[in-house]
Order: sequence, then C-alpha cells, then structure tokens
Amino acid sequence: MLFHTAEFALFLAVVLAVFYSAPLGLRRFVLLGSSYLFYMFWNPYFIVLLVALTAIDYGAALWIAQSSGRGRKLALGISLAANLGFLGFFKYTNFFIDNVAWLMGVPPAGYHLALILPLGISFHTFQSISYVVDVYRGQQEPIRSPIDYALFIAFFPQLVAGPIVRASEFFPDLHHWQAPSRARVQEAAAMIVTGVVKKLVLADQFAAVADGYFGAVAATPGTPAAWSATIAFAAQIFFDFSGYTDIAIGTAALFGFHFPMNFRRPYLAASITGFWRRWHMSLSRWLRHYVYIPLGGNRGGTLATYRNLILTMLIGGLWHGASWNFVLWGGYHGVLLAAERALGIGAGEGAAEGAGEGAGEGSRKGAGPGQALGLWPRVLRAVPVFALVCVSWVFFRARTLADTTLVLQRMFGWQSGAFLLQKRHIAFLAVTLLLALAEEARGWVTRLGSAPAWAQAAALALVLACIEIFGVTDQSIPFVYFQF
Repeated sequence: MLFHTAEFALFLAVVLAVFYSAPLGLRRFVLLGSSYLFYMFWNPYFIVLLVALTAIDYGAALWIAQSSGRGRKLALGISLAANLGFLGFFKYTNFFIDNVAWLMGVPPAGYHLALILPLGISFHTFQSISYVVDVYRGQQEPIRSPIDYALFIAFFPQLVAGPIVRASEFFPDLHHWQAPSRARVQEAAAMIVTGVVKKLVLADQFAAVADGYFGAVAATPGTPAAWSATIAFAAQIFFDFSGYTDIAIGTAALFGFHFPMNFRRPYLAASITGFWRRWHMSLSRWLRHYVYIPLGGNRGGTLATYRNLILTMLIGGLWHGASWNFVLWGGYHGVLLAAERALGIGAGEGAAEGAGEGAGEGSRKGAGPGQALGLWPRVLRAVPVFALVCVSWVFFRARTLADTTLVLQRMFGWQSGAFLLQKRHIAFLAVTLLLALAEEARGWVTRLGSAPAWAQAAALALVLACIEIFGVTDQSIPFVYFQF
C-alpha cells in the first residue's frame, strides 16, 4: 500500500475515524491492529517475523533491566544476534554467495536462494536495536506493556522507510497522549500534501530520466547525458525520500505523535559534513550513537577519528544494500568526511559525528546549520558540494560496478552527447531551488501553515493544479527506499 495512492488515503481515513471514535484506552490497540494490517497488505506471512523480533527485543529489554553482569550482556547479545541475524540472512546471503563464488571462480546463479527482503526490515531492526541498547546503557526504562512496545516497532507511518524514531521520542507521546491542535492538524495536512507533490509531480518526473539512462548505460553515450541523468537521480531520490518522510511525519502528527525531521534542504549544504547533518538525519544520528561512538568516536586521536568516520560510513553504505556499489558509496562519503575534518572544512555546520542532532520541531525553522556563513556564500559553496554528492549517487544508482565505471569515465572525460533533462525538468529544479532558498533564509514555506485562510486555499489550489497537470500516476514507480 503506497502512501501516494487513493488506497492509502482511504485506509488512513478509516483508521483516523476508528481511532478517534474509540475510547482512549483502546486507541493503541486500534493503531497496532491497523499497523499490522498495513504491513500484511504487502505480504501477510512476514508478519510472523515482525512479531517474533518484537517479542525477542521486548523480552531482552526486560531481562537486561532485571539482570546484572553476564546476564545483561547475554540478553543484549541475543537481541543483537536476532536482529542482525535476520537482517543479514534476508539481505546479505546472496551477496555473500556471489563473493564466495567469485573467489572460487564458479557462476553464482545456481547457488542463489530465492529470498524476498521483508518490507522495512532495515528500519525496524535499527529501531529495535536502538531501544535495547538504550536500555542496556541505562538511558531508557524498559517498556512493560507488550502492546506499547509492539506499537513502537510497527506504527505504520514509519514502519516501511522511517524516520528511525527512538523510544525517548515515541513513548512520551504515547503515554501522555494529547489530541493535536487545529494548527498542528493543518501543518500535518500541509506536510502530507507536500509529500504527495514531491512524489507525483517531481520525483517520478525525474525517475523517467534516471531509470531510462541507468537501465541501459551503454546505450546513451556522452558527458552531458551522464551528468544530466545523475542530476535527475539526485533530484529523484531527494524528492522521493523526503516526500515519503513528509507523508510519514504528517500522518503520525494526525494521531498526536511528533516525529523527528529527516531532511533539511541537504543540497544547500556547504560541505559534506553539512550534507549529512541535513540528509536522512535519523540515520545519521543512529550511526553516530550506535556505530561511531562505540567505535571510539573522536576519543582515540586524529587517525583513529578518521578510521572511525570511514568505518561508520562503510557500514552505512552496506546497510543501504548488498552490493559493492553501496560499500564504495559509503566509503566515498567516509573519505570525504575525514578529509573535511583534516582540512577544517564544515566546522561551521557542525562536527561530522554530530550529524542528525537537533532534529525535531525546531528543525523546521528557516535557520539551518552554518548560518554564520551567510546565505549566498553558502550557496556558492554548495555548488561543488552538490557535484561531489552527485558523483556519489552514481555508485548508489548504477546496477553494476562496470556501469559505475563507465558513467564516471563519461562524467570526467569529455564526450559529446545528448542532455537528457527537458525544459520542464529544468523549470522544476529552478522553482524548487527558489523555494528552498526562501525557506533557508526566512522560513517562508513553513510560515504558510499559519497564513490566512485565503492564502492556504490559493496554495492548495495551486498544488492540486500541479498534480493534475504534471503528476505521474504510474504506481509501478515505488518509493526508492522501499527496497532497503
């Protein structure tokens, strides 16, 4: 059930009606049942896996709280083994087989397992791990109610592709629930509409260009084609994933939950460090707290800090997909982060290990990291940073290492060819850039939620017109991060 479909709109309307009609004590049961039903729309059999992992981590946290010494470590180990074991089996088994077969010089196809990746497993396992580790560290009280914990893991707005919500963010809203104010409902509705526009009007328009090129790289030669297709994918993945996140956060808000923001105009970042403070912020924060800091963070000296940055990003890359392309993508960003730290670049936008901090309600304001630079100097610095990020997207999008190599050769060795972006694509980029700059400087878009009714009505009419004129209604284009 995709967020941008009429099917989901009907599902959401029914769940909202039942939720607010039910007695207060039954509402969490309504949400849990609806979330499991939402998950089972995709594949009813994998609900067993979701429930099993939920039960393991629920029990492990209680065990940790009631034990000491080796018992605590054993409980944590069982939880980590279950989550990482299931994730590793479904996501990386065939990747492992491919590499062993390559080393042995045999074709891997005959050894592949017919595995289906459970929807959202990368996200809900990370969310579970963060909870159990926080209990182990004494930073989170164990949740006594199995219903409450199951809802934390399965809550349908963020079950499939995040944002990755920590227990300390979710349970205060659940245990001290308050109905959203009228202003909050308006803001939530605006976020949902914005997310739908990002997906239908923008992401899927650019997807046609990116998919056409990267689906047959050899068929479209030329440097202009390579750069324009890569820019198309950069636009697609941003509008697609941030659009999903907008819908997820807005939907959660309708039920009275406050989720952390996941994007903050990342392509305006003046450094790679700043980019990771603005892109997929809940993952950046997760990597910091549960990978970078346990590796030693910046406590072991300069070289150890560089090593920890690179290792963290390598793990982040592998988390995205079972492919050497993703490993190289993560390593590329890790090297850039280490190089910036060595050169003192990006300090004004926050240290790299702090990526993702500060997400939340305040993140919606126009002021972003590194405001001391001034808007236009940062815009000028954002151009080469965007180019570096585009290079990384080649690793992310290309299907094979051979395709990656070919695209990079074309990007950095001039060869004539067609420019694949059409006038409407350039117009979309120009308009959204102007809106991003307005939001960065003044928070203009954010303040629309508190604008007079006539201004909101005009904005809604414009949005509906854009969907009608430019919207791509092909439901075969899923959200990019559904595959992770």
